[in-house]
Amino acid sequence: MNVIGQIVAGKVSSILIREKSDEKIELGDLLVVDDEDGYLVLKVFDLLYGSQVPQAARELLAGMELEGHGGTVDFLEPELRSYVMAEVKAVAKVSDKKELRIPKTLPGFFQSVRPISEEDLDFLTKPPSPVYIGKIRSGSKVLDVDVFLNGLEVFTHHVLVPATTGRGKSNLVKVMLWSVVGDNNFGVLVLDPHDEYYGRHPNTRGMKDHPDSKDNVFYFSPNPLPGTNTLVVNLKSIKPSHFEGIVDFTDAQWDAIKIYYNNYGEDWIVNIVSGAEAKGVAPRTMDVLQRKFNNTLGVYVDASGTLQCRSRAFSDTAGETTIGEIVRKLEEGKMVILDTSRLLDQAELLLGSIVVEGIFNRYQQYKSTGELDDKPVITLVIEEAPRVLGSDVLASMGENIYATVAREGRKFRVGLIAITQLTSLIPRPILANMNTKIIMGNEVAPERRAIIDSAAQDLSEENREIASLDKGEAIISSNFTKFAIPIHIPLFEEYIKNFERKGKVGKGRDKDSTVFIG
Repeated sequence: MNVIGQIVAGKVSSILIREKSDEKIELGDLLVVDDEDGYLVLKVFDLLYGSQVPQAARELLAGMELEGHGGTVDFLEPELRSYVMAEVKAVAKVSDKKELRIPKTLPGFFQSVRPISEEDLDFLTKPPSPVYIGKIRSGSKVLDVDVFLNGLEVFTHHVLVPATTGRGKSNLVKVMLWSVVGDNNFGVLVLDPHDEYYGRHPNTRGMKDHPDSKDNVFYFSPNPLPGTNTLVVNLKSIKPSHFEGIVDFTDAQWDAIKIYYNNYGEDWIVNIVSGAEAKGVAPRTMDVLQRKFNNTLGVYVDASGTLQCRSRAFSDTAGETTIGEIVRKLEEGKMVILDTSRLLDQAELLLGSIVVEGIFNRYQQYKSTGELDDKPVITLVIEEAPRVLGSDVLASMGENIYATVAREGRKFRVGLIAITQLTSLIPRPILANMNTKIIMGNEVAPERRAIIDSAAQDLSEENREIASLDKGEAIISSNFTKFAIPIHIPLFEEYIKNFERKGKVGKGRDKDSTVFIG
């Protein structure tokens, strides 16, 4: 047994281990203590110095060394007199029968501690409808143990991906999405404001490169590639309700919108933009609405009286079937990527609102008729989630369809994958509904506190670890795992090369690899 340390003191929430002099324990390391009926899995959450020499003497000796009195510390025998202490907590108890439980006892006093091995995780099984996340990580060491989560559970109950810029949020989501291409248990809608998920640009890889992409990945863009779809939505597809919680209208403007909708039906936007008269609407209100539709949708009437759209994503003549086609593909368990890189924020969110409301209403009907269990789970990937889930947004403009899905979507098999840098802006009730959090590095203390306070497991001791997580490192906290799982997420480009070498599609595995699920 490779002994790395020994238990010397502590309590349930903080066990102290003295590090062996020729070993190194890292923050976030997973360690194991064997006992007669199984073993305990421990996790390191803090490191500190220990010494048998009183601090005053240490300060004196260090000062003498610094001031040129060399050799004064040599007699201290550092492997015996000074050392590193690790604070750990027990995260899992594994019985002889390979059953996993929450630990409720302390390990034996002076018990030897060893690093976790791949064999210590061999009791874990692959879930149905698996979503690949990465590999088990112990400190900065990566074990050859893959991490899968049950997509039917995780996607239905929402996923939050919080991290500061540059920690690999989009890379993580790409890896997750790649693993479910071709699995028709999931319909995935991606609002892609940076046009990075499909892989349309030279020398970039994306969902288009998946061997099963032809019949399962559909790309919509205002500037489509050959063989893909044009993203153009007819203005008749837009209802006043789609703007709720997305665009800030005054009461007078909402009243005017209702008047136009009642008078002109599906053509209400065209008539506002073109300046058609409506009884009860003041000219000033009309001017403001025209300006807001210009700023939001990019639609206006040119000098010749023709309606134009700067982004080409909205039209009064084309795109009548676009929304219906997207909803149908989602219901068939396909992945739909919408290139919204040419759209303003509000136009992107409005477009998503139209699609999400369409699928959400349809799934509500399926629940009432008893057909819902036969339908695929729908998940929406949205970047910078506080744009629609932020406290200020919801307080000023009211609840939008995204917040409705966050609160009620699990009942109808509709979920969110919400990506954010600013978790603290999202209301706590919504955070509590996001039952899986894949937590990446974050050095901002208020953001870490918001994440920790809403996590499925107690992560109060992981505050410093979260701040020190490097790019591609994360902690999974989920209602569907027994404990918070430290993981390493592969670089997407390397991940798919590996599958190409093995001739796989993201669903198979090596026969000697261990599969992980909570």
